Amino acid sequence: MSSSDSGRLVVYRKRRNVELALIVVAALFGIGGFALTTINLSGELPANLPWVAGGWLVLCLVAHLAVRFKAPWADPVILPCVLALNGLGLAMIYRLDQDEPVSTLVNGQLMWTAVGIALFVAVLFGVRDYRDLQRYPYVLFLAGLLLLLLPLVPGLASAANEDNGSRIWISVAGFSFQPAEIAKIILTLAFASYLAEHRDVLQLAGRSWGRFRMPRGRDLLPIMVMWLAAVAVIVFENDLGTALLFFGLFVMMLYVATSQVRWVVIGVVLFGSAGLIAYNTLYHVQVRFSSWLDPFSDPEQNGQIISAQYGMAWGGLFGRGWGQGRPSLVPLAQSDFIASSLAEELGLVGLMAVIVVYGLIIARGLRAALTAHDAFGKLLAGGLSFTFALQVFAIIGGVTRLLPLTGLTTPFLSQGGSSLVANWVIIAALMQISHAGRAPVAPNDLAETDLADAPTTFLKRVEA
Repeated sequence: MSSSDSGRLVVYRKRRNVELALIVVAALFGIGGFALTTINLSGELPANLPWVAGGWLVLCLVAHLAVRFKAPWADPVILPCVLALNGLGLAMIYRLDQDEPVSTLVNGQLMWTAVGIALFVAVLFGVRDYRDLQRYPYVLFLAGLLLLLLPLVPGLASAANEDNGSRIWISVAGFSFQPAEIAKIILTLAFASYLAEHRDVLQLAGRSWGRFRMPRGRDLLPIMVMWLAAVAVIVFENDLGTALLFFGLFVMMLYVATSQVRWVVIGVVLFGSAGLIAYNTLYHVQVRFSSWLDPFSDPEQNGQIISAQYGMAWGGLFGRGWGQGRPSLVPLAQSDFIASSLAEELGLVGLMAVIVVYGLIIARGLRAALTAHDAFGKLLAGGLSFTFALQVFAIIGGVTRLLPLTGLTTPFLSQGGSSLVANWVIIAALMQISHAGRAPVAPNDLAETDLADAPTTFLKRVEA
């Protein structure tokens, strides 16, 4: 990065070769986990190591070439971090497969990884300007809500709902997927579009009560709709995590758009009241809090979280090593509790390293929001980054008993196609916003963009 003589125009470098070098290092994490697992379990290198390593490197190279040709000014750190997490997830799922007589979960996850990277490439090549997505906020909002509530439609519920107790899956043509994963992208687009258009009204309109400005009823309508949707998800879908993710996302974007703490206060009060009512009336919410506060009060009911705690304790600071632990003793070790599987075999140090990689993705996503030249891009990048932050905090916090356990997935690590594919699309959007913000802009164009997006300011007229 360099600056012009005027000190105003910042010019970034492309850094694609740096990205390529980081991708090669990132790919080694997944390949190394695969090789070490086989060595520790059988005492020899896997026979198909060249094919596995070559195939994974080809997928990584395809993603890199797409960025090099269609988003050459994008941030060079985001994609290597994502590929490192995706590779670690594949390696851990392969390791868990070895504990079962016949299990090929890793083959399905590898297929979904290829689909996710293909969609990543398709978004980069197919969406010429992300600002074109700003035109239909209400249509996107309705589509996102419908997807979020789709598991409640009779006849669409998947058998996977009965396995985990939450009604978050639907089945179409024999395939099960979580529509909430698609809904989080569509709703983030809708929120960013709506708030970019109405941020001045939301910031300035309302009646003042001392230092607190109460918003108008019409301005409260969107947040009330999201609150009702969150309540519906908690009550009917038995999914506290998804409700927290979407309502928290909307409140955060309101705060970013308006810089008004009142929206955070209103959001916390509304969601807190819904959570309190749900705790007093819904059994599954009480179970989640019981397993969080005192899991040993009912070892049979809370066996999953207890097993995860013992596994992480056995792993200690540096872990048992790839293939040397027993992470498969924890139910759903490949999906909901993959963080505990990594902690058992890679130790607390390994889990913290994974969290740091997530932190890098989030920080670089927020940096893309700061460099964006338009309000829609800033809100979209900020919202997508916050989605990662809240999702990682909720699921890893639940596994480590920092928070009540939620049904969210661990991005790029957990086994499951819908989450993996949706997250690859999110990364493509972040790369496009980062590219647009870092690409050279003529000073005249930059001035016009800043003027167009500048907030409205009310001036008090003074009579002479």
